[in-house]
Amino acid sequence: MTFNHNKQTPHLMKSIAMTLVALAVAATLNAAAAETTWSTDLPAAQALAKKENKLVVMNFTGSDWCSWCKKLQKEVFNTKDFGAFAKEKLVLVEIDFPNGKKQSDALKKANEALQAKYKAEGFPTILVLNGDGKEVWRQVGYMPGGPEAWIGKLKGLK
Repeated sequence: MTFNHNKQTPHLMKSIAMTLVALAVAATLNAAAAETTWSTDLPAAQALAKKENKLVVMNFTGSDWCSWCKKLQKEVFNTKDFGAFAKEKLVLVEIDFPNGKKQSDALKKANEALQAKYKAEGFPTILVLNGDGKEVWRQVGYMPGGPEAWIGKLKGLK
């Protein structure tokens, strides 16, 4: 079999270029998703928020079954804009009540205690605490408007 340089080289180069574009897109998406890191440890989050003069955002969610929770995660929390804002101004805490995901008994117990303490009765419920642990905003249910609406609301809180 002979290699015909003129016919196969453009196809090979196009294939390599398409692969590189796909890898670049995947890396960009992974970088945007990596910007929003959620803790499950509220006391540690509060200490960090106080130290860095940030707000604590608590997300009471049913991450694997609540359709509004999934919509909020996809359309707001997983966006590049929200991730960049969160990195500068927020400490994020997920209080999850999944149906299918495995959680340790200690985490389940801690989440139930937080749900009772903060009276989070619907999903999603978003609570924002200042560095002193005082509640400064609560959103029960999905708030439309994408990351811009959420960032706008969060910027005005102290």
